Amino acid sequence: MIISQPDLAALLNATHAQPHGVLGMHPHKRARSQGVVVRALLRGAVGCAVMELDAKGSPSHEMARIAPEGFFEVFIANRPNVFRYQLRATYANGEPRQFFDPYGFLPTLGAQDLYLFNEGNEHRIYEKLGAHVRELGGVPGVAFAVWAPAATRVSVVGNFNHWDGRFFPMRPLGASGVWELFVPGIGAGELYKFEIRHQSGAVAVKTDPYGTYFEAPPGNAAIVCAANDFQWNDTAWMERRSAGAAQLDRPVSVYELHLGSWKRKPEDNNRPLTYRELGPQLADYVNEMGFTHVEIMPIAEHPFDGSWGYQVTGFFAPTQRFGSPADFAWFVDHLHQRGIGVILDWVPAHFPRDAFALAEFDGTHLYEHADPRQGAHMDWGTLIFNYGRNEVRCFLVASALAWLDRYHLDGLRVDAVASMLYLDYSRNEGEWIPNKFGGRENLEAIEFLKQVNDLVHHYHPGTLMIAEESTSFPQVSRPTREGGLGFDYKWNMGWMNDTLRYFAKDALHRRWHQSDLTFGMLYQYAENFVTVFSHDEVVHGKASLLFKMGGWHIPEKAANLRALYAHMWCYPGKKLLFMGCEFAQSREWNHAASLDWHLCQYPDHEGVRRLVRDLNKLYVAEPVLSLNDFNPNGFRWVTCHDADANLIAYLRMDVFEQTLFLVVAHFGGASRTYPVGVPRRGFWREVINSNGEYYGGTGHGNGGGRDAEAMDRDGYAQAIQVTLAPFTTTVFKWVSE
Repeated sequence: MIISQPDLAALLNATHAQPHGVLGMHPHKRARSQGVVVRALLRGAVGCAVMELDAKGSPSHEMARIAPEGFFEVFIANRPNVFRYQLRATYANGEPRQFFDPYGFLPTLGAQDLYLFNEGNEHRIYEKLGAHVRELGGVPGVAFAVWAPAATRVSVVGNFNHWDGRFFPMRPLGASGVWELFVPGIGAGELYKFEIRHQSGAVAVKTDPYGTYFEAPPGNAAIVCAANDFQWNDTAWMERRSAGAAQLDRPVSVYELHLGSWKRKPEDNNRPLTYRELGPQLADYVNEMGFTHVEIMPIAEHPFDGSWGYQVTGFFAPTQRFGSPADFAWFVDHLHQRGIGVILDWVPAHFPRDAFALAEFDGTHLYEHADPRQGAHMDWGTLIFNYGRNEVRCFLVASALAWLDRYHLDGLRVDAVASMLYLDYSRNEGEWIPNKFGGRENLEAIEFLKQVNDLVHHYHPGTLMIAEESTSFPQVSRPTREGGLGFDYKWNMGWMNDTLRYFAKDALHRRWHQSDLTFGMLYQYAENFVTVFSHDEVVHGKASLLFKMGGWHIPEKAANLRALYAHMWCYPGKKLLFMGCEFAQSREWNHAASLDWHLCQYPDHEGVRRLVRDLNKLYVAEPVLSLNDFNPNGFRWVTCHDADANLIAYLRMDVFEQTLFLVVAHFGGASRTYPVGVPRRGFWREVINSNGEYYGGTGHGNGGGRDAEAMDRDGYAQAIQVTLAPFTTTVFKWVSE
């Protein structure tokens, strides 16, 4: 026996930290003879031989069985250099198997890759770490690599070694903290995990942080999958997107949806639709409704349905709930071919504590802060990424870029940005640690957000980065070169809260809350805002949008909702509406059930849907509305102070005031005729009346339009007499003198 007893014991006990230094073929001098020693650890093998591949006659060398666990060794004399070989193992049932030795291959990662990773500058580390189907020296197999710097031993385990961590221990690559192993003879479809021995001696089995596909809970194993093999057919879409990269002020009307509850199959145990079932049905509906984009709530792999995807364990993997990664790519490709952009909710703010995933990955707080005052999220019971650690930033940047590279997504909506920006977010005095200047800003998270936004825009021109950010943090949607965070758009949470507070009031009380309608214009152009009613507004006892409206019965609530939507679509800002809200779903959203599509047979609900459809078409067709959202010269109040009338009126216009829209929003419960000043004489055509019979209203309106009359009103020399039904928004377009 050539191997030392300590090395043998360490291998058999799965504690050896340098397995490639012992296993495989190595030069060795013995009794004046220069040769090679070959060692193998093979589960269940009773015999083994080394088969020379390039020598004449393909000689074989029987190996001695040193330990019953399957450890074999042989010294081959008079061979001064290592040579290409395979192992031929025999098992107890007599079955022979011949295969390449995993310990006969050089490292699959170079020093430069590892240096950039440790420095935080390897932007596409997902192409290196994880599991990748490759050929080394003409031999097919899978290259595994994982970052676990505090581990004393890491093994890749799977069906190919009966999930036994003694077999296939990995090689540490210097001081990088990365462990790697090439396993020949396996390929796509293999399930695997990493077995990690901590410095304490404890052993944990973890899924791959860079895994591209996972089995369903409770197994949660990663699945070897070539996520970039899909043949795309969206070249025309991608070229148009890149060509319009600088055009932030373009039509963007987003339909937000949760894939698992948009529609289900009641005839098939109420299961959700698959990616391939969703694609055509969703494209048909979105095109009918006139939305330009869909935004899908997080589909990165997550173990708990009730988290809606916001507690991610697979930051690179579309969830298996609806199909494979190729199926998800097909879904995006189909929507692109139908002219629809796809935005994904991305969650870099936190991750769950599940023992099989990132938490204490190598026995230390590797991805998260060790101090709970920095590393524990108070609201969600989750953990917060350590944005100051280079390799963690690499991981998150790689996650963002991987979704865009592999799946051609048109944007990322970044969840919970406010929780990333502030060290004291949702914390009491003494529960947080100030930054190095004594402030509350999370300087490391701020730098990370700037970095990821700049890199996304660099590598994927035309891709949108959207912040869900609920505070007054400055310049969220301004370029980093101007001192901003680098997002393209920011959700307008202030407008949403103010507006819903107003509409929740009974009409008799709204006069005391007029400022809820007007205050938002004071900061409207400080950011590139998206005007939103998202999923967060229709859950947890908050009621559906329909039932948030003031009023005593469904027709009155529906009239309020129609008036609100018409105002929203004409107000500056890109648009986002959560699924079901477009047809006034009555009950709160339930992630485990389909939307109540049957409601569309009733006029109050179908009327709201028709109005949203027509508002989208007007918004997209009229540049004054859709290409003018961030231009303060494109908006002007006509009247906003008549609280007793529950009325506001404003103009949307181009910079030359040649195209003019007048929006008159009446949120009171009485009918009235009201003179509104206008800047042009002539005919003002009524293009939208939210009270139209077609939309489920009474039809009381303005007969198609009004001629301006000479009258001093609202600072103008002419006015139109607007007939206002209760809870109605009317949109006029100036036609001619």
